[in-house]
Amino acid sequence: MELRTAALRGRPVPAPGPARPARRAMEAVLAQVEQLPALLAVSRSALVRDWDPLTLDRALEWARYFQHLHERFRARPQLREALGRRLRRPQPYPALGFPALGRCPQLLGLALLENRALPPAACRRLLRRLLQPPGAGSGPEPCGLQLLARRKAAARLLALPRRPPPGPAGPEGEARLQAEAGLQGDAALQAGLQAEAQLLLRRLREERQEGGEAAGQRRWLGRALEPLARPRALQVVAAALALLADADRNGASPDGLRASTAGDGGTAGLLLSWLLGNQERFSAFCLCLPCSRLAFLAGRYSQLRTSYLDLLTCWGSRLHYDPLQGRWVQSCLDKAAVSWEELKERFSCLCQGSTPLKEQTQAALKLLRTQDGDFTVCGLSVWTDLLTEVGC
Repeated sequence: MELRTAALRGRPVPAPGPARPARRAMEAVLAQVEQLPALLAVSRSALVRDWDPLTLDRALEWARYFQHLHERFRARPQLREALGRRLRRPQPYPALGFPALGRCPQLLGLALLENRALPPAACRRLLRRLLQPPGAGSGPEPCGLQLLARRKAAARLLALPRRPPPGPAGPEGEARLQAEAGLQGDAALQAGLQAEAQLLLRRLREERQEGGEAAGQRRWLGRALEPLARPRALQVVAAALALLADADRNGASPDGLRASTAGDGGTAGLLLSWLLGNQERFSAFCLCLPCSRLAFLAGRYSQLRTSYLDLLTCWGSRLHYDPLQGRWVQSCLDKAAVSWEELKERFSCLCQGSTPLKEQTQAALKLLRTQDGDFTVCGLSVWTDLLTEVGC
């Protein structure tokens, strides 16, 4: 592999300065930056089994060099964009962006710590380098690595199942233990989602502060959520949107985040763009969340509110009235996503929300009833019956 011979066996070339021809020096820097995806790929592979402590030191030196490039060029938009384009060049490795340069020591260190193929001698050297006090050694230290490691460990601990405490024997004691275990499991799940949502929002804020284009931020968001199972990823997005809504209402969050519910350029706008950009994804999002949580989010975000009402309209239009049962049922040929009872509960939650949410829901139901024939008799229009049932 080119990286192993050119990068790890050599030394970084200084960034362009007044003593060197700028164009030729910048081309050398761009060629070096192009090797970063390969360096990170090697650090996650079995190729590190051949690394000795000297090779490890050179890899960490390259990581600090890339971090130095980030600090030097982050305030120069044209050079920053050139470096970002070079990192996004098509190659057999995941695409990166300019912010990855600033986090290179953390990314490399975590990848090597998780790679069991790293020889013991190189692993010991890595641990000494990572655990040395700030200011020791040469060059900027990856001071965020310990924080990232703590966050990752906390997320994994929060995801572990809680074991119920011992309790009295017998049917009553077993029922109580099951109830307590369910409550603890829900609390652990919510704590885990809250922690992951806070990490996601912090990283999104860092991406936005780097000044990258919106398309690049959406690509990063997709890559960050892709490793998670779909229900978990969608629940994390819901938790992040709820945190932003609370931050906007209260003025600030623990991380100092502010929601931008009106503009697409805000963090909330970025999450909504990813969520609403795929109909199947948004439908799964609505199905995996309680209707009360969806009503809360719909009351805070107008984009989500409109899309949610459109989705409920689609689900309701798939129901048909069965005169033998005297109720609306799902068709066997075209099975609706939700039943009549669930559809009614979802509209009821919307009508119990804020005044703007209730008024928009009521207006949507009345318009649908009018378009359906403006019937007042039960069983002729699902929208007439919904208006009667939910009391909007």
